[in-house]
Amino acid sequence: MAASTIVDMNGNPFELPDLEEQQTLGDAKLSPLRSHYSNHPSKGLTIAKIAKILLDGEHGDLIDQCELAEDMEEKDPHIQSELGKRKLALLGVDWNMIPPKNATDAEKRDTEMIEEILRDATWLDDAIFDAADAILKSFANLELKWQYADKTHYIAGAEWRDPAWFKTHPDDRNQLRIRDGSHEGLALQPFGWLSHQAKAKSGYLSRRGLVRVLAWPYLFKNYAARDLAEFLEIYGLPTRLGKYPSGASPKEKATLMRAVMSIGHNAGGVIPKGMDIEFHEAAKGGSDAYMAQINWCEKSQSKAILGGTLTSQADGKSSTNALGNVHNEVRQEIRNADLKALANTITRDIVYPMYALNGKSFSSPRRIPRFEFDITEPEDIAALAEHLPKLVGIGMEIPKSWGHEKLQIPEAKEGEPVFTVQTQAPGLQGLKRLAALKAQPEISSPEAMPGHYSAAVMQRLEGEAQPVIDAWVDQLETLLQDAEQQGLDLADVQQTLAETYPDLDEADLADLLGSAFLSAELAGRNGVKDDI
Repeated sequence: MAASTIVDMNGNPFELPDLEEQQTLGDAKLSPLRSHYSNHPSKGLTIAKIAKILLDGEHGDLIDQCELAEDMEEKDPHIQSELGKRKLALLGVDWNMIPPKNATDAEKRDTEMIEEILRDATWLDDAIFDAADAILKSFANLELKWQYADKTHYIAGAEWRDPAWFKTHPDDRNQLRIRDGSHEGLALQPFGWLSHQAKAKSGYLSRRGLVRVLAWPYLFKNYAARDLAEFLEIYGLPTRLGKYPSGASPKEKATLMRAVMSIGHNAGGVIPKGMDIEFHEAAKGGSDAYMAQINWCEKSQSKAILGGTLTSQADGKSSTNALGNVHNEVRQEIRNADLKALANTITRDIVYPMYALNGKSFSSPRRIPRFEFDITEPEDIAALAEHLPKLVGIGMEIPKSWGHEKLQIPEAKEGEPVFTVQTQAPGLQGLKRLAALKAQPEISSPEAMPGHYSAAVMQRLEGEAQPVIDAWVDQLETLLQDAEQQGLDLADVQQTLAETYPDLDEADLADLLGSAFLSAELAGRNGVKDDI
C-alpha cells in the first residue's frame, strides 16, 4: 500500500504506514512480547503484595496489575459472572451509522457504504466483547487487520492483545505505549488499533479500572475461603492426644504420632505397649462467620461491577420486586454509559479510518459519520397513540420524524410497501345505529316515475310494507342488545345473524312484493293502452 499523508481526529498530520502489515508483526523489537507469559501474581497474595502491585501500576508498570486482573477473573466465579453480564449486555444492543449534520448526498452515500461494510463484518461482535475488557483493566487494545480489495480498504479482523504488552508514557500517564524495551515505549501505529479506555472512576489511566477496587474483596474472600476449608477439615473430629512413657525412643514417638494422625480417618491403629491415645471433645463452632465474610465480599464485588446486588443475589429479606427493578435500572444506566464510551471509540478508531481511506466526500475529520448504539427505550405505543391526536388537535406542530424516533419505528423509504388502514365492517355499536334507523324512504313525485304511479298507490305500498320491516328491525335490535349484555364481539354477532336469518318471517313481505309486482304490471298495461 502506498504511503500517504493524512491527519488524525485532532487534525494532527501523520504518515500513514503500510496498514496491511500489523505493527506487532512487522517490528522486530516487539517480537519478545509474543513469548511473554503471565507470572500469575495471585499466587501467595497478601496485603503487602497487592499494595506493591497497585503502586507499580501507578508508576506505569502495568504488567502485574493486568495479570492480577486476569487471575481474578479466572479464579473467582463471582467476578467472572458479574463481568460477563456487563460485557454480554453490550452485544444485545443494535447500532446505527449516523451521517454528519446537514449531510450532503455524497456524505449519506459514504455513511451507507461504511454501515454496509460493518454489517457484514463477522469480527465486530467479538471486537465489542474484547473491548469491554477495559471495564476491569481500564484499557483494552485490539490490533486491526487491514485488507484491500475491490478498490476498498476494509478491516478483516481485530485481534485482542495482552494488556501486559503495554505501559504508560513516563511524561503522560494517560498515553498508552507498547513495551519495546525503551524508556518511553513505542507509540501505537495510526489506523492500526482499536484502543478502548473505560472509566470506573476519574484518575490517570492506570487507576481507572475496576481491578483496583476488586482486588481487596478478592483477597479477603480468599482468606475466608481458606479458613473455611480448614474449619471443615477438622469440624466434628475429636482431638487426639497421644501419651508415651518416659524414655521412649524417637522411633516409638514417630510411631505414636502416625497412629494419632491416622486414627481419625482409619478408625483404628496400632501403638506400642505402654503408650496411650486419649480422645477429647470434638471441635465446636460454625461456618457462619466465614460465610458472612464471603457474602460481604461478593456483595461488594456486585456493587462495584453492576451497581447493585439484587440482579445477581437475593437474600430473601430485602429482595423485593420493586427494589430489584430499581437495581436493574441502575444496571441499565451502567450499560448505556459503557455503550456510549465504546461507540466513541469505534467512531474514532474504525469509522474514521474507513471514511478517510474510502469516502469520496471526506473533507475534514470534523465531519465524519458516527457509530451509535440504539439505547433509546420505545415509548408506550398505546399512550402515544391516545394523546398524540389530542396534541395535534390543539395546534401543536409535531414532526413525523419525532414520532418514528420515539416509537423506534423506521421511516419508510420511497417506494417501500407500508401498512395501511383496512376498511372494516361496522362494529357492534355501528350495527345498532344502523338497525335503529327507520327513516322513511323519499318518494319521488308521481310524474317523475315510470308509468306515472299515483301518490296514493305508492303510499299504500309503503304503509303495508313498513310494519313488516319494523318487525324485522325490532327483532334485530333485540338480538344486538342481548349480544351487548353477553359481551359478544362482532364475529359472534355475525354468526348469530346467520343462524337467525332462516327464522325471520318473510311470508308477509313476499305476498306484499307479489301484489306490488302485479300492480306495476297492470299499471304498465294501462299506460300502454292510454298511449295507443
